[in-house]
Amino acid sequence: MPPPSRRTGWLSLPHLLGGSHRGPKTDAAVPVVGPCPSVALYAVAPLRGVEHLVLDDLAAYADDRGWVVPAGCAVADSGPLDQSPAMRAGWQRVRAAATGRLVHGVVVPSFAHVAYRAGDWDGERAWLLEQGLFVVATDPTELQAALTPEELRA
Repeated sequence: MPPPSRRTGWLSLPHLLGGSHRGPKTDAAVPVVGPCPSVALYAVAPLRGVEHLVLDDLAAYADDRGWVVPAGCAVADSGPLDQSPAMRAGWQRVRAAATGRLVHGVVVPSFAHVAYRAGDWDGERAWLLEQGLFVVATDPTELQAALTPEELRA
């Protein structure tokens, strides 16, 4: 398994997703295996004005894997996690990017940022699968539940 990223404690998932990973001792990029996925970054920040802190971590996670974040696809809402995803303007922007085929996946701190309630998550997860998107939570305790490209092909 690859070493942890220099910027975070996250581990790369190169066996699950195409892209590159830079090890802790070099900034040279490893050749990309397959096309480089484009991803949306999405988070819900508890307070206005701190959204960039969460998005910076997500951007570092995507960058460490060689993933591209298209312009306008790093989105944060502010407020409580338990708000319905349908009521979040930022999440609706991510959905629009996915519908427009601008992104192949979504990177979130945890799946609760997409939908806090189980019923909401089931609906959003079904929609994400219909779109053919993968979802990766950067919280290492949630990585095993990610929707990976392999799951999408099954």
